[in-house]
Amino acid sequence: MGAKQENGDPEDILPPTEQELSHELDMKVKKYLRGEGADLEVLKDKKLKGQLYDRESLYGKSAKAAAKTEKWLLPSEGGYLEAEGIEKTWRIKQDTIGREVDISSAKNQYDIVLPDFGPYTLDFTSSGRYMAAAGRKGHLAVVDTKNMSLIKEMQVRETVRDVVFLHNELFFAAAQKKYPYIYNRDGVELHCLKEHGAVTRLQFLKNHFLLASINKFGQLRYQDVTMGEMIGNFRTGLGRTDVMQANPFNGVVALGHSGGTVSMWKPTSAVPLVKMLCHPGPITAMAFHPDGHLMATSGKEKKIKIWDVRKFEVLQTIRGHAKTLDFSQKGLLAAGTGSFVQVFGDFSGSRNYSRYMGHSIVKGYQIGKVAFRPYEDVLGIGHSMGWSSILIPGSGEPNFDTWLANPFETTKQRREKEIHSLLDKLPPETIMLDPSKIGTVKSAKKKEKPTKKEMEADMEAAVEAAKGTAIKKKTKGKNKPSKIAVKKKEIVVRAKKPFLDQQMKEEEKVAKKKQKISEEISLPTALQRFARKKATA
Repeated sequence: MGAKQENGDPEDILPPTEQELSHELDMKVKKYLRGEGADLEVLKDKKLKGQLYDRESLYGKSAKAAAKTEKWLLPSEGGYLEAEGIEKTWRIKQDTIGREVDISSAKNQYDIVLPDFGPYTLDFTSSGRYMAAAGRKGHLAVVDTKNMSLIKEMQVRETVRDVVFLHNELFFAAAQKKYPYIYNRDGVELHCLKEHGAVTRLQFLKNHFLLASINKFGQLRYQDVTMGEMIGNFRTGLGRTDVMQANPFNGVVALGHSGGTVSMWKPTSAVPLVKMLCHPGPITAMAFHPDGHLMATSGKEKKIKIWDVRKFEVLQTIRGHAKTLDFSQKGLLAAGTGSFVQVFGDFSGSRNYSRYMGHSIVKGYQIGKVAFRPYEDVLGIGHSMGWSSILIPGSGEPNFDTWLANPFETTKQRREKEIHSLLDKLPPETIMLDPSKIGTVKSAKKKEKPTKKEMEADMEAAVEAAKGTAIKKKTKGKNKPSKIAVKKKEIVVRAKKPFLDQQMKEEEKVAKKKQKISEEISLPTALQRFARKKATA
């Protein structure tokens, strides 16, 4: 009856189901442990040994807590399509997937055909519950994707180039013909942002409550939507661009230009943080991985490149053209061009993307935007004749955190979340390439060169110290006053020598600079390029 054996293992007396659970928990703990523990028996320093022991026990506790969280609070598991034998996943059609999935998932496969208002662009809220659709010919709509119900639609009767949700589904911004406008969910116009001009692309930084826009003259603007203050207004100097994306990791906004360069900006700097040449021709699309460390770009030369943003180097080049790119929460990459969508996946974990799925819409439809829906295995496609929704197994995060994004939140929860997010709003100064530097101690500056007065003062101090040195008394004949005076002079000269050497070196540098300048000035500016260059040794 469960009596404990003398020398038995405590696990042996547990019921079989509990034994299985504990074994499963141990496997999950191994997943979260930071490698093998350090061998502390070798250490002789007791204090260091104690500190490392405490740290190792803390790592063990955190791994156990993470394993328990995964076991009990993250019950759903994500999965990808798996092919059998010589079968290929990219040959599996949407009709085949639709027949195998449950009814609620099958509802996410649909096509909305609105030929009079396209092409369409899409945007989802962070919870994935609501979708905003904007037709180029003035049609704006907000849709509840859970209930498949239309919340509001309206016709603004002018060109709409882009649409983006603000901090929640109650407000969205639309880039119209002359200016961007902010509307509420009921379609009421709240603000007209005339300072932004004719905007081509919009991005909202939800942690900083900043609306970023780029207009057709290449001006980048940042506006704080809480106070209405214009935080930044910069001329990029690289012409018009239709490619703009915000890095979710650090809030840096990246722009793709017609010269093949990508420039990265923050609202407190009038010059780009980074300017990198990514393609030999114009950039057509760009996307950031959710962890912020990978960037995908597409160029007119029909190549898609995957970049490591930490080292600014190419990890992989994929052949193919893309007019629009997007990363899913689980790292899948969707690329749309013409009437075909391709999805690439990194299944090995080595940042090597391979073909995963493909989908062809009606021939003649031109895809303008692809966007993965958060917390669902769904890809939204905006095209010239409306918008479509297809299933991409494994694209969405299977478990949602209600503190971050709750698809089922009530009105009261939404209000509380809005207040908390306003209180936690980050200042624009926190936007930087490496946000982990925030809170660290600034490294000491390099010593500046001493001035002439400081050098003279140091030399005088050294001379005074040399004069005060006591000379040892030596044998008879070597202790004459004349010899002592000579020795004292030698000590003073020795003390002065390093300062005089330094002074001479600086004088030589200045003389060389002057000589170089005089050589350049000797010829008129127009003839300087014909001057003979001296052969270097």
